[in-house]
Amino acid sequence: MTEALFLFQGGVMEWEEPAIILRLSPHGESSLLVRVLTQKRGVYHALVKGGRSRRQAGLWQEGSLIMARWKARLPEQLGHMTAELVRPTASFLLDHPLALSLLSSACSLCSEALAEREPHEPLFASLAHFMGVLSVSAAEPPVALYFRWELILLQELGYGLTLDRCAVTDVREGLAYVSPRTGRAVSEEGAGDWKDRLLPLPSCLLNDDDEGEPFGWLSAARLSGHFLQRAVFAAHHRPLPAARDRLVTALYGLVEDGASGQEEKERV
Repeated sequence: MTEALFLFQGGVMEWEEPAIILRLSPHGESSLLVRVLTQKRGVYHALVKGGRSRRQAGLWQEGSLIMARWKARLPEQLGHMTAELVRPTASFLLDHPLALSLLSSACSLCSEALAEREPHEPLFASLAHFMGVLSVSAAEPPVALYFRWELILLQELGYGLTLDRCAVTDVREGLAYVSPRTGRAVSEEGAGDWKDRLLPLPSCLLNDDDEGEPFGWLSAARLSGHFLQRAVFAAHHRPLPAARDRLVTALYGLVEDGASGQEEKERV
């Protein structure tokens, strides 16, 4: 990151752009340490003076979209941040636990997987879009869209999956599995006797119009989670974020509730 990318005013380095709040932690009696994903500059840490005050409580919330302003005397310093609120995503989700779990998982993955100050404009755009959809459909959250976003995260980190054609037969139809080693799709025919060693590929990951259902969401979580763990977090000897694990637990609950409901219906 060079000084040419910053606005220099009165001996102070400064920039202003849209950002998504990923993580907050207390600092001192009234301040916060904030970690944000910016539109063009990637992840930034900063100090927010008075961020824990009652006046600023509604602004500094994980998942909120803000217009952030960062200032420091040198580019490599922690810097101070102020902001204006654009969209308080979490406030739309308070009565919807699954939607909150999706938001928390997305923020945690970005916070823990992305290196600081490396631009990820496509990832920012896709996350902002997901958060916008989530805000207006909290009662029926876009779970499939979330897991398609996790695939975008993998791609941005250099571990994109190849899901457009079969690795064995080269066909584009009937794709049903993914190789856990190569990340390439495999058709039902191409899987043959190896299907038990492959990861199921739910249709909701292939079709943007497919909203999926709980069992498919869980398959999507296993698929993207396998590659996130192996390619991203295992390299740093860390597990997937706890928020991501809580999301998977919630999906297991939905699958179990659905199975119980079906059994009850059959008995009736």
